[in-house]
Amino acid sequence: QVQLVESGGDLVQPGGSLRLSCAASGFSFSIYDMRWYRQAPGQPREFVASISETNRTNYADSVKGRFTISRDNSKDTLYLDMKNLLPRDSATYYCYSFVTRTEYWGQGTQVTVSS
Repeated sequence: QVQLVESGGDLVQPGGSLRLSCAASGFSFSIYDMRWYRQAPGQPREFVASISETNRTNYADSVKGRFTISRDNSKDTLYLDMKNLLPRDSATYYCYSFVTRTEYWGQGTQVTVSS
């Protein structure tokens, strides 16, 4: 079955960098669009970035120029490189895909930006 497993979340100081990974399995990863979302406590889940099967990318305005989404189809892995992190980037980050008319979410990885 489809599985998405995030990793890489950590406590980081403002201005720091972090790389999140999402290991995918159970579907043909290379032919599906992939997305990252995040959710802070008490806030709705929000879109962060997406990447198409042709590597076309899209970003939320709040992360443009600081975050980079990428994929390695040979490893069935999605990445989110984050730099110049701000306290407001603190959230649980989720990997997402829509496969055969079904939404799939990972369990999330926690990012905390604090001094």
